[in-house]
Amino acid sequence: MKLEKYSIGLGDRFGMEGAAQLRALQMAGQEGVDIVPVWNKSNREHVIVGTSPDNVRLEADAAVKACSWRRSYYVDADHIGLATVDRFLPSSDFYTIDVADSIGKLASESSIAAFLKNMSSFKGSLHIPGVETDCTVTDGLLREIALKYLFAVEEAGRVYRHIAGKKAFFVPEVSLDEAARPQMPIDLFFVLAAIAHEKIPIQTIAPKFTGSFLKGIDYVGDIEQFTREFSDNLAVLDFAVKTFDLPVNLKLSVHSGSDKFSLYPIMHRAIRKRKAGLHLKTAGTTWLEEVIGLAASGGEGLRLAKEVYAEAFRRYDELSAPYLSVIDIDRTKLPKPEEVDAWSAEEYAGTLRHDRSCKRYSVHFRQLIHVGYKIAAEMGDRYRRLLQECRSVIEANVTANIFDRHIKPLFLCPADEGRISRMLKKVDAHGAV
Repeated sequence: MKLEKYSIGLGDRFGMEGAAQLRALQMAGQEGVDIVPVWNKSNREHVIVGTSPDNVRLEADAAVKACSWRRSYYVDADHIGLATVDRFLPSSDFYTIDVADSIGKLASESSIAAFLKNMSSFKGSLHIPGVETDCTVTDGLLREIALKYLFAVEEAGRVYRHIAGKKAFFVPEVSLDEAARPQMPIDLFFVLAAIAHEKIPIQTIAPKFTGSFLKGIDYVGDIEQFTREFSDNLAVLDFAVKTFDLPVNLKLSVHSGSDKFSLYPIMHRAIRKRKAGLHLKTAGTTWLEEVIGLAASGGEGLRLAKEVYAEAFRRYDELSAPYLSVIDIDRTKLPKPEEVDAWSAEEYAGTLRHDRSCKRYSVHFRQLIHVGYKIAAEMGDRYRRLLQECRSVIEANVTANIFDRHIKPLFLCPADEGRISRMLKKVDAHGAV
C-alpha cells in the first residue's frame, strides 16, 4: 500500500460519525485538495468504550458506501505494540507502531557498537539541505542517540515483522510523539537511519515536537521554535529518504488530540514550500462535537451533556489519570456542577466549543469533557439513542469542525504572512497569542 500525499486521522469514540467526517474530505476535494481518511482508535479507547477493531472497519466501510467515496481509505491500529497488535490484524491496514515507552531502554552493546560503526561516515560537520545550521557529529553524540533510541527502533522492527508475517499489504508508521522529551532534527535523522537498518518501510513518522499538544485545546509553547523544528524535520525527511533509501512518500505525522490552530498556517506554509505530504490526527475532537451537538439540541440532550460534566467533575482523578501528560486543567477554574446545571444550551455549547473569540470558552472545561468519554460509554443505549435523535445538529458540527477548523487552514487556505508574523510569539500557558 502506498499512502497518499495528504491524509487525516479521524478519531470517533462511538463510531457514529464516519459519514459526517468523510463529507468534510469530500468538501476539500471539491476545493481541489485530495485528502484520504484514516479512521483510528487505540486499544485503550476500545477497552473504555467496549468496542473492538472490527467496529472501526465496519464504520469506515459504511461511511464510504453512504458517501459514495471512490478513493482510498484506511483503518489504523492506533498506538499498538506487540502486546496489543494481534486483535487489530483482521481489520486494520494502517499500523501506528508506538515505541515511546521504549525510549531510553538500552539496546545490547553489540547493537550499539554496530550502529556506531554504520554511522561513522557521518562524523564531522553534517550538512542537511534545508537546515540552516550544520551539526557536528561525534562518537559521543552517536552513542547518546543510540542509548536513547536504538532499543525503541529495534522494538518497532519486531512489531513490524510480526505484522508483516501475517499481512501482505499495510501502511507502517513509527510513533515517538508520546515520549517525555522532544526529538531534535538530528535525533530524527539518526532514528530514521536506524529504522532503515531495521528494514521498516515506514511511510509516516510521528516525532514529538517542542511544546505541548494538550487534549482538545490549542498548542502550548513557543511558536517560533516550533516553526524552525517543523521546517527542519521536513528537510531531514527529504535527506533521509535519499540517504537511506526509505520510501519516497515518507511524511511527517502530527499527532495528539489537540486543536493545533495556532500551528496550521505555519505548517501550511512549510509543506507548500517543500511540496511535502502530511498526516494529521484530529483524535478526540469529534467526541466533543457530539457533546456540543447534544447540548445545543436542548431538552434531553442538554440534560445528558450536563450529567456528563457532573460525573466527570466527580470522577476527575480517575478520568484524568491516563492522560496526565497531555492535559493541564486548573481545577479551581472548573465550574461547579450545580452552576452548569443552570446553564442554557447556548451557555454550555459556548463554554465547550473551541472558539477563543467567545468569552465563555474554557480550556479547563473542554479538557475535562475531552477525557470524560467513559461517562458517555457507561450510559450505553441512552447515549447512542440521543446521538441518533440529535443527528442533524451533531453531523453539521462534526463536518464543520473538521473542514472549517482543521482542513481549511492547514490544507486549503493560502498562508497569511501577516497573521503568521503576529503569531511568531510565545503563547501563554493555554495557547492564547
